[in-house]
Amino acid sequence: MAVESQFVLGLDLDGCVADFYGRMRQIAAEWTGRAESDLTTNVRYGLPEWGLVDGEYERLHRFAVTQRDLFMSMEPISGAPQSIRRLGSEGVRIRVITHRLFIRHFHQTAVAQTVSWLDAHAVPYWDLCLMRDKERVDANVYVEDSPQNVLQLRAAGKDVIIFDNSTNVELEDEPGGRARSWAEAEGMIRARYYAWLRDAGRPLPPGLGLPPEGVSNGGITV
Repeated sequence: MAVESQFVLGLDLDGCVADFYGRMRQIAAEWTGRAESDLTTNVRYGLPEWGLVDGEYERLHRFAVTQRDLFMSMEPISGAPQSIRRLGSEGVRIRVITHRLFIRHFHQTAVAQTVSWLDAHAVPYWDLCLMRDKERVDANVYVEDSPQNVLQLRAAGKDVIIFDNSTNVELEDEPGGRARSWAEAEGMIRARYYAWLRDAGRPLPPGLGLPPEGVSNGGITV
């Protein structure tokens, strides 16, 4: 099976697979000198609810990545690694698309932490794309939580599933739908993948986490 003939999942990391806001809350409590319990979990993009002043988010982000290993120390969102492993085993090509090159001159750190985290939590992937304009990266379906990215993907005619959190509650669910857990996201992705297989006249996986006939767990024809 050629790469371009595979079903591709475009997967965001922060807020979708890795608990970015949970870890940032811990680090922000240290940064601001406030109790973690005083920092609301109901946040918007940029974290203004935590009392960060103009320009402070960038300084906090730099501290979190360079001094607290942010991209290495986050916990996975519940069920994410297991769901992604099952989908990958069924033949879905996992294409990680994440904008982590936020801090200038620390790209090596961001990339190294990202790869180490994916390996440490056994999150499978074939492609790793670190870029802001995610609509420039092809995929059959995307999982994304950032409101700006969801809107940009939709404007480009892409099929995007919103991974629910407080930053995107104001977005309309359709088109594409909203997943409030990885159990929901996995089902939505699988439904699209199976429809794609049927349209292509290809066999379906014989069970969850099992490859279709003639396809290895890496999604490559054998």
